[in-house]
Amino acid sequence: MKLLVTNDDGIGSAFLHELIFALKAAGHQLYVVAPATEQSWSGASKTRNRPVKSSVVDRGFGCPTWTVDGTPSDCVNIAIAHLLPEPVAGVISGINLGFNCSLGFILASGTVAGAWEGALHGLPAMAVSQDIAETVYAHLKEQGGAPDAALLATLKTSAAHAARMAPELFAVTPVDSFTVHNVNFPYPCLPNTAIQRTVPAHVHVPGLFSPQADDGSHRLLWGKIEDVSPPTPLTDVRCLAQGFISHTVLDYRRLGHA
Repeated sequence: MKLLVTNDDGIGSAFLHELIFALKAAGHQLYVVAPATEQSWSGASKTRNRPVKSSVVDRGFGCPTWTVDGTPSDCVNIAIAHLLPEPVAGVISGINLGFNCSLGFILASGTVAGAWEGALHGLPAMAVSQDIAETVYAHLKEQGGAPDAALLATLKTSAAHAARMAPELFAVTPVDSFTVHNVNFPYPCLPNTAIQRTVPAHVHVPGLFSPQADDGSHRLLWGKIEDVSPPTPLTDVRCLAQGFISHTVLDYRRLGHA
């Protein structure tokens, strides 16, 4: 398939690189348009108050690659309108560093938003994210984003799952369906890890900012997340906790449903 690949962690993310390698190994023809810098939690925002620059880059992927100094939504919108030399069959966004589960995070996710921008153009779309423990995340940041052997093994496996799932999911996703397949991989992820259909968990996310400092500022931090989901159906958060791959179908036509 001809696919557009983006992410929200930026062009330098090893998680993006492993997805690209797996998709190419599976025989897909790729175009990569990714943010020049990290755009996590940017949601579906577009850059409005300044010009946005796109640049051709060579990161050794073996496919046409650009960076955009804006959001994931900017990347996909500009790519489809101005950069791609031909139509693509779908958009894949990821692999995100950390999960994108629950109503509290899906709607704020730049990764999901990159896929959503594809869906807004009538295309099948898929967002893929890798759950990692806080200790693994901290170590990753200490190493400048370079995964250790255990994380890299999981990343390669998750990317292979994504490369296999994409054509299967896109084949059953009609154009103009305004649907994003939100896929989250557990840590660790194995070749035989099963996939479960899930729904977004219902969570409260209070206290995400620090108290006011002397200069009047508040800084983002992790608050206590309260899961108030009913026992059924299976949520994305519970699915990952059980060690399975979570596949949630985000059908945006259902917003405001009767």
